[in-house]
Amino acid sequence: ACTGIENIDEAITLLEQNNWDLVAAINGVIPQENGILQSEYGGETLHGPAYGPTSHSTAAASTPSSSSAFRHVVPSRQIVERQPRMLDFRVEYRDRNVDVVLEDSSTVGAIKHILENELQIPASKMLLKGWKTGDIDDSTVLKTLHLPKNNSLYVLTPDLPPPSSSHSGALQESLNQNFMLIVTHREVQREYNLNFSGSSTIQEVKRNVYDLTSIPVRHQLWEGWPPSATDDSMTLAVSGLTFPCHRLTVGRRSSPVQTREQSEEQCTDVHMVSDSDGDDFEDATEFGVDDGEMFGVASSALRKSPMMPENAENEGDALLQFTAEFSSRYGDCHPVYFIGSLEAAFQEAFYGKARDRKLLAIYLHHDESVLTNVFCSQMLCAESIVSYLSQNFITWAWDMTKEANRARFLTMCTRHFGSVVAQTIRTQKTDQFPLFLIIMGKRSSNEVLNVIQGNTTVDELMMRLMAAMEIFSAQQQEDIKDEDEREARENVKREQDEAYRISLEADRAKREAQEREMAEQFRLEQIRKEQEEEREAIRLSLEQSLPPEPKEESTESVSKLRIRTPSGEFFERRFLASNKLQVVFDFVASKGYPWEEYKLLGTFPRRDVTQLDPNKSLLEVKLYPQETLFLEAKE
Repeated sequence: ACTGIENIDEAITLLEQNNWDLVAAINGVIPQENGILQSEYGGETLHGPAYGPTSHSTAAASTPSSSSAFRHVVPSRQIVERQPRMLDFRVEYRDRNVDVVLEDSSTVGAIKHILENELQIPASKMLLKGWKTGDIDDSTVLKTLHLPKNNSLYVLTPDLPPPSSSHSGALQESLNQNFMLIVTHREVQREYNLNFSGSSTIQEVKRNVYDLTSIPVRHQLWEGWPPSATDDSMTLAVSGLTFPCHRLTVGRRSSPVQTREQSEEQCTDVHMVSDSDGDDFEDATEFGVDDGEMFGVASSALRKSPMMPENAENEGDALLQFTAEFSSRYGDCHPVYFIGSLEAAFQEAFYGKARDRKLLAIYLHHDESVLTNVFCSQMLCAESIVSYLSQNFITWAWDMTKEANRARFLTMCTRHFGSVVAQTIRTQKTDQFPLFLIIMGKRSSNEVLNVIQGNTTVDELMMRLMAAMEIFSAQQQEDIKDEDEREARENVKREQDEAYRISLEADRAKREAQEREMAEQFRLEQIRKEQEEEREAIRLSLEQSLPPEPKEESTESVSKLRIRTPSGEFFERRFLASNKLQVVFDFVASKGYPWEEYKLLGTFPRRDVTQLDPNKSLLEVKLYPQETLFLEAKE
């Protein structure tokens, strides 16, 4: 009865989305009367100034005083048309994830069409998998599948070859290369030799050239960029530049025909009209003077060309024209608009170091609004506002005048901020423009802090910018603290890993040294054993080769020798006097004292027996009938 929803499945889905809170579910589909909407991703409220009796005269004429900043008050008995149900899809393809948001009245083919633009893959080559039910084709309407709000799908491309690893390696190599850009300044005929790494972007090159030539990026007219360099956020490695040297030419873009004095004079006319009393406005309306005739006299003269081309393929080029046209209408004292896509603006504002992050301000322009010229000339071009925005914000702009551009922005808005914020902007009337969105990046989403409408003053605009900055500063301090703590933990972990690595290397070196020492000891022990075995074999051989010891009662001449070892022990043996001296040497060697290592010394007289001829007999060398000899190690 309250919402006009008759489909029981849809009603249950809405209750599930709001945790079965009936009031919250009804408020989610009925426009609110207090001008406050809940953000789909942050839980924060989006505030907008309500038009009241004290509002600006132009707003009072175009919008009822009781209307909200976001939606009109709907009479209690009026049946409210329901908003379409939005479905969120996270689609995985290889190493990429693409988020798609669509109404449930869309088809599966619409998802493929969006993926075709995002992944650069023909829709005919895609197999979209992950559905809970079968028999799905491109014409299937999502509503008929009874899907939950959040869904996960994946894409298969069996007809396409897998990505080449060599290509990624070549890309990484290109990112590490240095490019020499020879930039010629056309007006002064001067060349600059600039070195940039492959990871630098085209936008960085243009900003550096601005420092050298004093030509602002928006006024630079380039020649020599490759056809593939279509986006200023592209890196030099993938832009198609000639390596290692590439020539470019830069000049200043020709200024518009209309002079600055004419712009100031016409803006002054606009200011005078906007500052007129409400009575004058009512008189003009009473006599049939149209809003465009009263507030748009000056603006129509200024609008020599649209702020932004319709259906522009590249957002950077569209923003270049927007900036140039804005300067020609309102002068050079205006916010510095970020040149690039909305995603690039997010990257610049939110994804750097915590200390370097900024708020993102999105200015939504509309040429048909009666508030546009006053807001641009008095608010956006005020020096205080320009200075504060340049210091604390990344400012991005879009023109909502053309329907195609409006639809394109709403698609981007749904993707990045959710369907609630997109629906809020979609319901804004022309005379409620321009809008100024203040965006803060959070860990998992982007939050809309504030939506400022064109019916405001410089002081109020500054106050709301400062309020948003206070919220951001508090969040930034927390992020800085978290980032410092994370870096400290990572440093400690790196130090621990390094200490552990050094300890492992020391242990490994110690273990290897021990293994080498043990191996050397084993080798020496083997050599010693082999030598001992060899000596023992020689000793046994000599012992076996000795002639038998003669008996004491032998009839032959017997020589009795008594030999003292270095350790003080004695051993005796009888030899025939006719035995050669070599037999004595062999006997001593058989006892473990080879004559190569030991010498045999006589006592009286003291002589070295080992120096005598070993072939002489004991009788000849006078070792008969008995003799005491000493063994002594050779030096």
